[in-house]
Amino acid sequence: MNPGLALTAPDRSADLSALAVWHAGWAGIAAVIAGAVVWLVPDLGIAATVAVWIMVLPGLCGLGLMWRDGWKERALVLGAWSLACVSASALTGGITGSLVGYIVMPLVAGAALGGRRLAQVGALALAVCGLVGMISALLSGPGPSMPSLAAIVILLVAGAAALALRMPTGQVVADMPVVEEGTDDTAVRVESLLTSQPGLTLVLDTSGRVLAAYGSPPPGLDMEALYAQGLLATVNGPDRATVQTAFGRALTGHDAQATFATGNALDRRVVLFLKRQEVPGAEPRLIGQAFDGTPQFAREVGLEAARAEAEAQNAGKSRFLANMSHELRTPLNAVIGFSDIMRQRLFGPLPDKYADYAQSIHAAGGHLLDLINDVLDVSKIEAERYELSVERFDARDVVSAAMALVRLSADDKGVELAGVLPPQPTEVEADRRALKQITLNLLSNAIKFTPAKGAVTVTLEAVGPYLEIVVADTGVGIAPDDLRRLGRPFEQAGGADQKAQGTGLGLSLVRALAELHGGRMTMDSTMGEGTAVTVRLPVVATARPATEATGAEIIPLRSV
Repeated sequence: MNPGLALTAPDRSADLSALAVWHAGWAGIAAVIAGAVVWLVPDLGIAATVAVWIMVLPGLCGLGLMWRDGWKERALVLGAWSLACVSASALTGGITGSLVGYIVMPLVAGAALGGRRLAQVGALALAVCGLVGMISALLSGPGPSMPSLAAIVILLVAGAAALALRMPTGQVVADMPVVEEGTDDTAVRVESLLTSQPGLTLVLDTSGRVLAAYGSPPPGLDMEALYAQGLLATVNGPDRATVQTAFGRALTGHDAQATFATGNALDRRVVLFLKRQEVPGAEPRLIGQAFDGTPQFAREVGLEAARAEAEAQNAGKSRFLANMSHELRTPLNAVIGFSDIMRQRLFGPLPDKYADYAQSIHAAGGHLLDLINDVLDVSKIEAERYELSVERFDARDVVSAAMALVRLSADDKGVELAGVLPPQPTEVEADRRALKQITLNLLSNAIKFTPAKGAVTVTLEAVGPYLEIVVADTGVGIAPDDLRRLGRPFEQAGGADQKAQGTGLGLSLVRALAELHGGRMTMDSTMGEGTAVTVRLPVVATARPATEATGAEIIPLRSV
C-alpha cells in the first residue's frame, strides 16, 4: 500500500444531517396533519386522536441521532417507530382504518436508518402491525372511515419512502471508505485495485476501530458489525486474546498474524495479517488484510486429528468394530434372509430377472457377512474383548462340520476334499466356535487357491496334550518373502488376481485364535506344489479320575 494514500472513514455527518432532516420533516408534517384532523373533525374520538399524535413521536426520537449515533441508538429509534405504528394500527382498526398507510412505516424507517438487519426488523414490525390491526378490527369493529385522511397519510408515507431510498444512510454501517479530496489519479487507481481484491483490507486505529475497508470480506465477517462495534468486538471471546496480542506486536513495528472465529460464525475462521502504518502528525494506524482461513484451519485441524488418530488407530478401531457386531450383523442377516426367500420363491412366482437379482444379493450378502465376521473377530481379539467359551467336545465333530460347509464350493471348483480323522473320539477342552472358525478359514483358503483337479486334505490328530490340525493343498504355493508376512491382518500373497480373492484376514484370525488357546500356527509352502498349514493347540482333554461303584466322582482333598 502506498503510504502517501490517505484513507478515511465514510463521512457520516452528511448522512446524519439527512437522517435528522428526514425525521424532523416527518415530525412536523405528522404534527400538522394531527392538528388539522383534530380541528376539522371534532368528533374523531379519543382512540383516533391518540393514534394521529402518536405518529409524531418517532420523528422526535430520530432527532436524538444528531448527538449520539450507533447501532444500538438506531435500533432504539426503529423500536420507537415499530411501537408507534403498532399502537396506531390497534387504535384505528389496522387496514380497515384511515391510518392504514402508517403500517408500512417500520419498513421505511428501517431502510432509512440503514442496514439489512434493521430493514428485516422493520419488515417484521410491519407484519405485527397488520396482525394487530386485524385483531383490533375483529374485536372493536372497523375504524372510522375518512377517505381524505387516508389519502393524505398514504401520500405522506410515499414521500417518506421515496426520500428514505434516496438517502445514503441505507449504507451507513457498511459503506466502503473514500479517498480524501486532493488525491491524484494514482490514489484513485490504488483504491480501485484494493476494492477489487479477493480479500479485505482494513485500516484500523490502535483500539481496533475500523477507519476504512476495501475489497470483499471473508465469510463469517459481518461488515455491519465490524463498522458498528470495531474489530475486537466481533472476534469470538476465546480468540480475542490472540488478536490483541497480534495488535500489540504490530504496533511495535513487527508483522503480525492471527486466526480467529467471529461471534456469529463459529464454524469459520478468518486469517488477519497486521502491519503498522505511520501517519504524519497523528497516531499510527494498523493496516490489516483479512482472508478466509477456514480451509487452512481445516487442514491444520485435520493434520492434528490425523496424528492423534494414528497414535490410537489400532485401539480405537478395534474397540469400535468390536462394539458394532450386533448393529452390522443383524441388518445384514435380514438382507440375506429376505433375498433367500425371494430366490427360492417361497411366497409365489418371481420374474427370472428379479430372481437373478435376488441370487446376486444373496451371494453378495453372504460374502459381506463373512468379511464382517472376520473383521469383527480380529477387532475383538485386538481389543482384548474376545472371550473364549471353553467346553468339552469331540474335535472330530467340529472338523466334519467345517468340511461340510466348504464341500459344495470344493465340488463346484473341481477340487477333491478329503479328511483324515482318528477313529476314536478326540475330546478337547476349547472354544467350539473358535476351533470351527480355524478349520473353516484354513479350508476356505486352501480351496480358493487350489486349481481344478487339485486336492485339499485336512488331518486331525492328538499328540499328547496337543491337538494338531493340518490343512494341506496342491495349490499355487506361497513365495518365501510372502510367507513371512502372512498371519498379520490384511497381509496377502501372490499377484493382484490372487489378492482380489480375499481380504487378508483369514490367516490372521486363525493365528489369533490359536494364540488365545495357548497354541500357534505354522506354515510350510513350495511354489507350484502347494501349502500346508499346521495349528497346534494344547487343548486335548485329560482322562477323568476313576469313580467308585456308587458312581460318585472322587475329588482329592487339598492338605491345609
